[in-house]
Amino acid sequence: MTAAGAAAPPTLAVEGLSTHFFTKAGVVRAVEDVSFTVDKGEVLGLVGESGSGKTVTGFSVLGLVDHPGRTVAGRILFRGEDLLAKSAAQWQQIRGSRIAMIFQDPMMTLNPVLRIDTQMIEAVQAHEKVSREEARQRARDALAQVGIPAAEERLKAYPHQFSGGMRQRVAIAIALINKPDLIIADEPTTALDVTIQAQILFEVQELCRKTGTALIWITHDLTVVAGLADKICVMYAGKIVEAGPIDGVLDHPAHPYSLGLIGSVPSRNKRGVPLAQIPGTTPSLLNLPPGCAFRDRCASAGEACGQEPDITLPLPDRPVRCHYPHAGTAP
Repeated sequence: MTAAGAAAPPTLAVEGLSTHFFTKAGVVRAVEDVSFTVDKGEVLGLVGESGSGKTVTGFSVLGLVDHPGRTVAGRILFRGEDLLAKSAAQWQQIRGSRIAMIFQDPMMTLNPVLRIDTQMIEAVQAHEKVSREEARQRARDALAQVGIPAAEERLKAYPHQFSGGMRQRVAIAIALINKPDLIIADEPTTALDVTIQAQILFEVQELCRKTGTALIWITHDLTVVAGLADKICVMYAGKIVEAGPIDGVLDHPAHPYSLGLIGSVPSRNKRGVPLAQIPGTTPSLLNLPPGCAFRDRCASAGEACGQEPDITLPLPDRPVRCHYPHAGTAP
């Protein structure tokens, strides 16, 4: 319990998290020394290219990393309690009620042979002792909240009777139904059209504002994060290379990788100016080069980049993992 007058702990504090996969070919360092916090009602954008470690970070927080993966270091503090010290039964109670995840593929949430009402009612009654009718009413409200018309009728349907976008909205509704303290969303609007995407983003923002739910939004789309998040963590090759307030990072990126990501977004470039591209591809996490993992793609790389960079603060509240951080503005 928090002492009188002391500040409450953040909803989530990840400290030095490392998750590795022990394969026959070697150790894949999918997440390495990752730290961040998310406060009550706050939205954190976790961004980076495919393979940067974003999704594994989310799965690690929920204890969903399967063999041969294992969290090998760090702490995951949920409202001050270390989740890595929890038993399997305690994890089961936390998932879906206090922490929920929205997967990129809705069929990771939905059972294809059960009606939607059966699945949503079960999601409520697994964590709360409420009547079936009350659980059903909450299911109806949750479907309406994510923009599904004729919610009463759609409750009676099976997942195969929905389009891909509609199935994703149902999966989002299931995540919202118990009003969790923390939601981890893994690119959940990728399959949705722009209008529905905007509606979902608005509803999620409203939920965070009204209920104090914290949100981690995992994505490669900086345009979504720009309008949604309060702060951002940029990941590359399993590590956070830059973090800070959303406007500060997007307007004044300090890491060359952040600068490259922002330069490739059409909406943040002048009309008629060619989009900047980051040369090369992300390195294999199975065989990372020594020193800075980004140096072979970086125009600012120098002799010091042969050594692993420490985290520095070139700007206030802006931890950056780089020997030669920028202090300019985005293109």
